[in-house]
Amino acid sequence: MKKNRLSLLFAIAIMLFANISFSQTDEAKNNDLLSVSCDLMSRYVWRGTDFGASPSIQPGVEFNKGGFALGAWGAYAMNLTGAQEADLYVSYTYNDMVSIIVTDYFFPNEVGAYKYFDYDKNTTGHILETSLSFNGTEKLPLTFLLAANVWGADAQSLNSDATVKGIQYSTYAELGYSYKNINAFMGFNLTDPDENLGETGFYGNGFGVVNLGLTATKDIKFTDKFSLPLSVSVITNPQAEKIYLVAGISF
Repeated sequence: MKKNRLSLLFAIAIMLFANISFSQTDEAKNNDLLSVSCDLMSRYVWRGTDFGASPSIQPGVEFNKGGFALGAWGAYAMNLTGAQEADLYVSYTYNDMVSIIVTDYFFPNEVGAYKYFDYDKNTTGHILETSLSFNGTEKLPLTFLLAANVWGADAQSLNSDATVKGIQYSTYAELGYSYKNINAFMGFNLTDPDENLGETGFYGNGFGVVNLGLTATKDIKFTDKFSLPLSVSVITNPQAEKIYLVAGISF
């Protein structure tokens, strides 16, 4: 049986985290290692691109220990024909300030056939991304993200005869600034596809700003012990000349 390295990597990571998590004798400590979440969003807009043109349900689960985290996150369009997403990731965060993340993005086709365990680089639907982020501090509420696709179904780079040369290693950078309950962000496409060859970009068709906007959050109080965080974002993509107003509730 042919073994693929990515499946083996995530299987090993899962076993290691399981061993770390369940070796604790204190049940409360075990529960602290696991976090679950679910966001209900009016629209799924990621890095300036609308995925699905539909309300989206976004569940997540994460094991974390000593700065290391292993998680799964998904986004499921309620119109079924929109983009669906199921991701796995591993990360390490140092001193709550700097994070290194490896993410396996996957977009299943719920109305057709798809093969999750297809890891052939020429046919896979997976995209492997590595990213580095500065998460800011209380005194310096600035954030920075640099992310690059390093393998898989990234946008194609073409030779002069229009044959496939490889992937574009599509790269995205984002700056953010937080003040009280407001976060401002600006994201850049750092990849420049050659339109004369027929190349199209993963984030956009040239260098430039593809994700610009503001997010405001507020806790909606139902009782003295129960409230839900509400977020509202105004997101624009100057390169694509698009605008979105997105609301979401997190559980």
